[in-house]
Amino acid sequence: MRRPAEIRAPHHAPLLHVLRGGMTESVHYGSVVVLAPDGTTLFQAGDIDGACYPRSAAKPLQATAMTRLGLDLPPELLALAASSHSGEGMHLAGAERILDSAGLGEADLRNPADLPFDPVERDAWVSAGRDARRLAHNCSGKHAAMLSVTRRHGWSTVDYLNAYHPLQQEIARTVEDLADEPVARVAVDGCGAPLFAVSLRGLATAIGRIASAPDGSAEHRVAHAIRRHPELLGGSRREVTRLIRAVPGLIAKDGFEAVQVAALPDGTSVAVKISDGGERARMPVTAAALALAGADPAALLPFSGGDDLRVVGDLAVELDRAA
Repeated sequence: MRRPAEIRAPHHAPLLHVLRGGMTESVHYGSVVVLAPDGTTLFQAGDIDGACYPRSAAKPLQATAMTRLGLDLPPELLALAASSHSGEGMHLAGAERILDSAGLGEADLRNPADLPFDPVERDAWVSAGRDARRLAHNCSGKHAAMLSVTRRHGWSTVDYLNAYHPLQQEIARTVEDLADEPVARVAVDGCGAPLFAVSLRGLATAIGRIASAPDGSAEHRVAHAIRRHPELLGGSRREVTRLIRAVPGLIAKDGFEAVQVAALPDGTSVAVKISDGGERARMPVTAAALALAGADPAALLPFSGGDDLRVVGDLAVELDRAA
């Protein structure tokens, strides 16, 4: 196992230019890594070994931990357990199914009440005069799964978000196992769950292991669920859902503060962090990194951001060829 990632101000690199009239108007900085299945670095830019918070990009790791602990859900609900869902009817109904199967309800959730993440769903929700609900929060699928595992083991459900709760301790151990490095720092995510900092290299290592895991393993079950039900991982109008559908066998997960992971079935993996936390650069950089990883560049062109966004340097080579 590698040493824990160093906690430091990250040394990001320029990754994407915003163009106007053929001139660079703005520059997005960040870090990106592409790993081969054996862990060899195929490409890197910026700071891939400093500690960073994966935010919701860690959810496939958390879902793997829960599956290792005995979480037994059909693929559509396991995808929801790894989701940052859009708050569509299928998402809320799925989270209710997970809770019902454990003999629990929405009141047992400890994530905040919220409106749906998807703008269309949110506007309809507000127009109907509906109040924020815990079930509508984009993390309710993960929290419902956490409660299900907690109930299965007879652990306390009231404090399942405490970093010292047995569930969260097991999740931390799985994150370390998959990332091949110790957790560098523990914070609290926006949904109230513990957030475990690792390096981008560690995050890419973890998602690659999940994508390439053998049939029958907890990792494979999570990867299969994501591939089969990307609409439950994200939503009907989400980029991450379209990306998974565009690249055969891909698994991917987005996270707040412009974090993205993705991995091909052979374990070739990508991890991205955009320095300013803005969304504009995240998907174009991810698409370029996936092209370098061996995904079909033509399938990735719809995610490149258009003519006014240009990924820079060696990261752009494969997408440039396809264009």
